[in-house]
Amino acid sequence: MALRTGARPAFGRSADFNPSLAPSFNFTGACPEIDCLRGRLPPVVIADAEQRATRVGVGADRVLIAAGKVDEETYLRAHADSLGVPFDSLDGVARARCPLDDDRLIEAAAGGILPLTVGDELHFVIAPQRLAARGIGELIDDKPDIARRIRFTTAERLNGFVLRHAAAALAARAGKELKERWPALSAAPPRWRGNLLPLGIVGAVALAALILAPVQTALASELLLAVIFLAWLGLRLIGLVIDPRPPDPPLSLRDDELPVYTIISALYREAASVDGLLSAIERLDYPHEKLDVKLVIEADDADTAAAIAARKSRIPVEVITAPDCEPRTKPKALNVALPFARGNFTVIYDAEDRPEPRQLRRALQSFAAAGDDLACVQACLSIDNTADSWLARLFTAEYAGQFDIFLPGIAALRLPMPLGGSSNHFRTATLRHVGGWDAYNVTEDADLGVRLARFGYRVGTIDSTTYEEAPARLGLWLRQRTRWFKGWMQTWLVHMREPRRLMRDLGLPGFAAFQLVVGGNALAALVHPLFLGWLVYGLLSEVPSWSGTAAAIAICSATVIIGYGTSAFLAWCGLARRGLLSTAWVLVLTPLHWLLLSLAAWRALFQLVIAPYRWEKTEHGLARNSRRAERLTRSLLQLELLLRDLQQSGELPKLTDQPTYISAARRPIPRAAV
Repeated sequence: MALRTGARPAFGRSADFNPSLAPSFNFTGACPEIDCLRGRLPPVVIADAEQRATRVGVGADRVLIAAGKVDEETYLRAHADSLGVPFDSLDGVARARCPLDDDRLIEAAAGGILPLTVGDELHFVIAPQRLAARGIGELIDDKPDIARRIRFTTAERLNGFVLRHAAAALAARAGKELKERWPALSAAPPRWRGNLLPLGIVGAVALAALILAPVQTALASELLLAVIFLAWLGLRLIGLVIDPRPPDPPLSLRDDELPVYTIISALYREAASVDGLLSAIERLDYPHEKLDVKLVIEADDADTAAAIAARKSRIPVEVITAPDCEPRTKPKALNVALPFARGNFTVIYDAEDRPEPRQLRRALQSFAAAGDDLACVQACLSIDNTADSWLARLFTAEYAGQFDIFLPGIAALRLPMPLGGSSNHFRTATLRHVGGWDAYNVTEDADLGVRLARFGYRVGTIDSTTYEEAPARLGLWLRQRTRWFKGWMQTWLVHMREPRRLMRDLGLPGFAAFQLVVGGNALAALVHPLFLGWLVYGLLSEVPSWSGTAAAIAICSATVIIGYGTSAFLAWCGLARRGLLSTAWVLVLTPLHWLLLSLAAWRALFQLVIAPYRWEKTEHGLARNSRRAERLTRSLLQLELLLRDLQQSGELPKLTDQPTYISAARRPIPRAAV
């Protein structure tokens, strides 16, 4: 590498530095981008940073910033002084000085380059990424005249400039881009006008048939519903018929081969969850220098903002305040962050998520082993606070069947797959290509999974788990499940606006799977009370076996019994794969669970009419128990026993005082600490 000879040795008089510490510049380092810090940090810190930079494939400046040895602005002011270029805080810079229109200004944020006019010249304000600080230094060495047209700033200040001057455009893009680009694919108003005519025709025909032949029509309707219901159940068991497990991943990628990975989390009234979320992100087995963490908050959520500010994160975290506009939904917040994403890949985590440490690497292995048509991989979601209540136990069983059996089976058949609400890993460019999330759909994940399929992409699953918190109280559970059902109804109505086009986009198998997975999910919950009512009526009354009523009772009774059995069996198999069969007793409550699902579905249908975009938020941070914490406690106790055995055998000297982790193992570890 050519040595820098044109850099200025003046350190400047920035208030961020102690002028009594005279820097000793040494241009023989492997990473010249941190020459400005030599003499201000211990030599061992500099040497370690250079070694890690080589191993990880980033600039040593990113290593020091990610490790908390220096903050980004302090470093960039020093680097700017050493190169003889200004540091621009962008405070008070007029919008008119940037020649880009609002849309291109928003896109410039991810690239880290902001053009500004200074007199008659165009200057470039740069927030360096990866190896950019080194590259700019080498460019100035080769072409010293270019230094007068370059300025440095931080990513936070550049993004702040964009948020100040393009907030209206950013809000419009976050809320309306999908509607403007592909109106038929958005749930934004006007809502279901395209569905009214076909639904009206079907309703009129059904009403006429009911009037002309009531018994035969009722029997035929129940038979049709039973067939749909049983087909939906059969599809849910597909993961038991085929081997849904993903193939073994290729060899692990080296750290220097790993791309920048963006993590986005939309937080609202989540002050209690901030510490646990950031701790989980810090535990990810991924170079912190290549993590691009975005926390999106709302303007009126002062508590969450304060919790983030008070939390001393071990990795750089960027806070983005979403513009205060409608709709106030999670997908709109995610869309606000998407233009600022600097990673080649993006993952979504919720406030209560605790992903396994190697999840990002596992996702990249799946992407590397597949073609470009793999747009997203879904990690398994598993409930952590299982012991909190019988509802949490039912949630655990349901998720085990859904994420460990059903979704892997769907993915193996390459059918349209509704995504889970978090732990979705995307190719960032593909996510932008399909329009991001629908800000008006209250289950944006299910809709996005279908839309990816319509664009010719597929979704896979990975053998990695994210632990979540389930609502343990009925009121919280009902509000969350109402929102889910309402979103599935929205998704079905949106994509069924043009059934023939949907058929062309998905093909016949995909079209049928969409009807069963999305439409069938809501329909099964809505019609369940009808089928259950016939079952109860048949048990309490005597009906002639040759009558049409008896046939209807037989159909409905068989459907209900098969439904309960299939649902419980799927959950049991999922629990078995999770090693949680001790929880399987809760499956005797399957009939009650289905009644609650029906209540939520009918509540969702009512809301779909009167308040289609109401977002009933799920409260987090209420868990009292943690399976992961219990496992850690057991592991520590096992370690204590092992140490005692070694001490008694003489293989380990006896300790005067017990280690703190041994005594701590006697107490349960709180969930937030895991």
